[in-house]
Amino acid sequence: MSQNGPGVDLDKSLGYLLKEASSALRVAMEEVLRPLGMSVTHYSCLELLAQRPGLSNSELARGAFVTRQSMNVLLQALERDGYVTRPAEAPVGKVLPTRLTPRGRRSLEKATVAVRAVEVRMLAGLTETEQSAAFRILQSMIHSLRDSDGDAGCADGRGA
Repeated sequence: MSQNGPGVDLDKSLGYLLKEASSALRVAMEEVLRPLGMSVTHYSCLELLAQRPGLSNSELARGAFVTRQSMNVLLQALERDGYVTRPAEAPVGKVLPTRLTPRGRRSLEKATVAVRAVEVRMLAGLTETEQSAAFRILQSMIHSLRDSDGDAGCADGRGA
């Protein structure tokens, strides 16, 4: 359904469609993670730590798209439950580098299988060529929006 007045036509808005896809992906991930006792943020935190051991609270918050306060609450729970470890005192400055424990790694392995199955399901209707194109297009959109000089790319919308 389109609209005639000012504003965004949601039926033709790529931004709205991306948000809808993001929401559907999050719901699907929550469904497979819930039986494992995890949320998407919990999983994201463990995945980030597996790939980049020693990240700080702030770095984890940025990577998981949550506030530092939310990440701090999650890290305290993960540390209490034995999924991560942080030193009692910061080795340098104020940063407490966080690392996965063996329990955290085992939990992450199960969650990764579940999340990967969601991603496979999401991409099932696309050929490998279409998947590669979608990946490149999304990366280009992100780059265009994060471009520090404010240039949104070429006039034809394809970016640089």
